[in-house]
Amino acid sequence: MKKIDPMESNKIISKYLETTTPKKQTKSSNINVLLNRVKINQKKELRKKLYFSTAASAGLVLFGLILF
Repeated sequence: MKKIDPMESNKIISKYLETTTPKKQTKSSNINVLLNRVKINQKKELRKKLYFSTAASAGLVLFGLILF
């Protein structure tokens, strides 16, 4: 087991003995920024789905051409 120096233990204990409490910061967000982010994410997801569908259909066409 590791021994702790008295100086280190005082530092550790002093963290828990602080009497002043920090001020709580309130978080605020602009609703327009959030809505724009949602719209952008929806567009990205739609593009990903479109690319996947295109790649899948092209793969099926190529597979069909190779077999027949």
